[in-house]
This record gives sequence, structure tokens and C-alpha cells, in this order.
Amino acid sequence: MSTEALPLKVAGLSARYGVVPALNDVTITVGIGEIVTLIGANGAGKSTLIKTICGLVRPSAGSVHLFGENVTGMSPDRLVRKGLSVVPEGRRLFGEMTMLENLELGSFARNDTAAVKRDLDRVISLFPELRDRLATQASTFSGGQQQMIAVARALMSAPRILLLDEPTIGLAPAIVDRIADMIKTVAETGVNILLVEQNAETALAIADRAYILEGGAITAEDSASVLAQSPEVQRAYLGI
Repeated sequence: MSTEALPLKVAGLSARYGVVPALNDVTITVGIGEIVTLIGANGAGKSTLIKTICGLVRPSAGSVHLFGENVTGMSPDRLVRKGLSVVPEGRRLFGEMTMLENLELGSFARNDTAAVKRDLDRVISLFPELRDRLATQASTFSGGQQQMIAVARALMSAPRILLLDEPTIGLAPAIVDRIADMIKTVAETGVNILLVEQNAETALAIADRAYILEGGAITAEDSASVLAQSPEVQRAYLGI
């Protein structure tokens, strides 16, 4: 696969908060049709990487390319129009608004009204358990259901690549499995995915490739199945 065809290429990315380094020479890629996961402990720099990719943190070095275009430092609203969408840690729904209103916010950058309506129907079909609750206030949903709504909202921008930041955090094991299935279903619709997770077991089970982030730097990368069998990864992240 050519570099230009990559949905996401992060090359030599570094970032800092004031004088404190947060990322150091991070290079990752997401290929067409892939689920790629980035796993690491709390404070490893995972969320900072997401924020830097999506324009909320300006890098001190390195570059970000979407489908071959250099988008380093581009504003978040412009990145949405380029096909990038993010499901942030903690879901960040508007609790006083309905589910439908939250979904409609996801399409704010679009002016193709007919296509937005079709996408709304398609997105809702991915989450059949929520279909009859479009008029329900978002804050009344369970944590797992709110996560589904957050993913659905991100899909309403018609992304070509989706970044998910800790989508299983704080959820019960049965709900974690449901979220994992949902991520696989989204990938099957043609959306390329970067999954950032502390839950290494779940992430490695559904990903094609994986990276380990420690102290703001990539310390390992391989196919997800190979990393899942690594004794170091098993000890550090899988509790084996």
C-alpha cells in the first residue's frame, strides 16, 4: 500500500504541555480497512495523541497526514470536513438534549440534507436497541447506551476515519463486549478505525494491528494477535 493511500499516517509526532513532554517521536499508521489499536496505561499519552491528531494540541514536531494530505495543526472543524471524526473519552454528550438532537449535531459540517437523512436512518439501524428512544433526553441513558450514542453522533459526520478514545472505560464487562461488537460492525461499513484503549484484552481481540504507548513513546508494534501472545504485554496489560 502506498503512503498516499493511508487513511492516517502520524510521523515523528512530539507534543508538550509547557515544558513537560507528552509525546516523543510517535509514528503510527492506519491502513485502509483496518482497526488499529493503541494501548497503554493511564498517563501514557494516549489522549494527548488523539488531541494532537484532531487539532486540539499543536505538535512541537512531526506531522499528521489524512489520505496523503498534510493536515498537521489543522483546526478540528476543518478536519471533520476532511473525513476525521472523534469519539472522545467520557462520551461528552449534551445531556439535556435528546438523542436525536445529539445525532444531528454530528452532521453540523454537512449541507447534503438528503444524504444526512439517509445516514441518520443507516446509523440508527446499527443500534436497534436505541431506535425507539430518539426523543429521550441523553442523560437518562445508561453508560453503555450513551457510548453507542456518542459513536452514532461521530458517524453522522460521514467519517472516513474514526478515532475512539477509551470507549469501554467504566463499563460493565457485558457492555464492553457489546461496544467491541459495535466497533467491528462500524469497521465493516468501510470506516477506518484508530482505537485508543486501556482495556488491552478487548482492544487486541478486535484489532488488526496494535501499538504500545509508554511514557509518550511507542515501545512496540505488531499484529494484534502477535502482541497478545507477547509475555511482556501479557504481564503488563493482560494480567497474565
